[in-house]
Amino acid sequence: MTDQQPRRIFLTGFSGTGKSAVAALVADALGWRALDTDRLIEEAAGRPIPEIFEREGEPRFRELEQEAVRRAAAQEDIVVATGGGAVLAQENRRAMADGGLVVCLEAQPDTLLERLRDTEAPVSERPLLAGPDPLARIVELKARRGRLYALADLVVDTEGRTTRQVAEAVVEAVRRPDPWFSCHPERLLLPEERPEPPSTEPLWVDAPSGRCPVVVGWGALDRLGELLREAGLAGAAYVISDTDVLPCHGDRALLSLREAGFQADAFAIPAGESSKTLEVAAAVYDWLVAHRAERGHALVALGGGVVGDLAGFVAATYLRGVPLVQAPTSLLAMVDAAIGGKVAVDHREAKNLIGAFYQPRLVVEDISTLKTLPQRTLVEGCAEAIKHAFIQDGQLLADLEARADDLLHLEPAVTMDIVRRNVAIKASVVARDERDTGGRAILNYGHTIGHAIEAAAGYTGVLHGEAISAGMMAAAEIGRRLGVTPPEVVERQRALLERFGLPTRWPRPEGPPLDPERVLAAVALDKKVVAGTVRWVLLEEVGRAVIRSDVPEALVREVVGELLS
Repeated sequence: MTDQQPRRIFLTGFSGTGKSAVAALVADALGWRALDTDRLIEEAAGRPIPEIFEREGEPRFRELEQEAVRRAAAQEDIVVATGGGAVLAQENRRAMADGGLVVCLEAQPDTLLERLRDTEAPVSERPLLAGPDPLARIVELKARRGRLYALADLVVDTEGRTTRQVAEAVVEAVRRPDPWFSCHPERLLLPEERPEPPSTEPLWVDAPSGRCPVVVGWGALDRLGELLREAGLAGAAYVISDTDVLPCHGDRALLSLREAGFQADAFAIPAGESSKTLEVAAAVYDWLVAHRAERGHALVALGGGVVGDLAGFVAATYLRGVPLVQAPTSLLAMVDAAIGGKVAVDHREAKNLIGAFYQPRLVVEDISTLKTLPQRTLVEGCAEAIKHAFIQDGQLLADLEARADDLLHLEPAVTMDIVRRNVAIKASVVARDERDTGGRAILNYGHTIGHAIEAAAGYTGVLHGEAISAGMMAAAEIGRRLGVTPPEVVERQRALLERFGLPTRWPRPEGPPLDPERVLAAVALDKKVVAGTVRWVLLEEVGRAVIRSDVPEALVREVVGELLS
């Protein structure tokens, strides 16, 4: 693929996602041809696929499938609908990645079963779905293939969309050329399939209250149950998630837990910051009571920062404390919120006013879950990674500048590396100051005004990372005017935030206009206020932050006014 549109498109995904129908529509829109690897297999074998399975077995079918993918990959101006298991073979993924754009179509198991029942070929004739409970088989197979489907260049959710709408989404992506893909022929390989696989050894948070392993990997969610066992947990595990995340990743988590011998169930809170309240926490308490949750049973927080904070708060307070496992699914939570043991709910006057320090027993970070994030949500997580680099690690900063495209495209090995290094930074700070009495305050760089922006907006219309990005620019400008922060550091920060598409001013099109007075009032409620004085985290240089309590109120007012103008 060059800077022009790709010459081949491969559609992956489970049976029933509509790959063949979408391929035909996409091909028609582009003036290309549509191919179906299942049809190519049947032509080569001279018999239908169920008969191939029955007479020669799945291994022979997979051989024929690899040949079909190779034949398709040798052609141009084609849209190829692949079989649901085509992604299992490394050779298939290599062939698809070479000059092709790979799009995964996604749908929920019950939707897939309904669609399969509506097709001419009955479910019973689909070899991998034969049996008394096809829905359970769909759930299992789809969960096992989740980390492979996630390798696709683009994931398109087909839920609630017509076939034509799905096709239009694919065509839009094809007509939005991105030369990055042509430079990464190994992008569909799992990290362990690379010539130099990244480390998967656990990182450790050595806090005074306990030692917690952090496992970072592509597909780590599939090992969730095994990892809980290794952490000494047993019995029941209760997954707390939200209405966006649970449909995407809940089956993988529950399958892994149940296969490891856990009695597992899940509860979803409404997605969004507005759920981080005592009222929603009470609903989770009620659900746990109804399930007779005991003190030794684990709570698994599956989701972003909101889920991690709320579930952590519940774990810290239910029965005076039950084991907590963080399983973050957003970049922001992976690099920051899930590490360190801060758990809380919001008060209407300010963010995180009601909470505790409560270390998890285990953190499981599955990089593949990031592929389902909206782009805006992915980008906001980059703000915390950039923050860590500026306050602690000049080399990480240089790598973020050099590999911004790789991170924004979620290149598996690079993303794993960046996340691991951020976890190590956060863990080292937490180990020195678990309860935020001194040095840990440097992690709040950009958060004083960032949290105030969120509170002034009523926690709607603004994402945490966006607010922190704007807050970092405000802190940098305060530091510059005080003579603390060198001007070149301010401009370097501005350039990197803009490179990632993060805001350096407010308002922005996605966010509401804000009243400077409400922002300033929220600043006065910041957690770093001591004896009525706000403590500001400022940069003296890259890798060296300082806490100052002598920032004039007039300067803050001036900078906030400019930021919000």
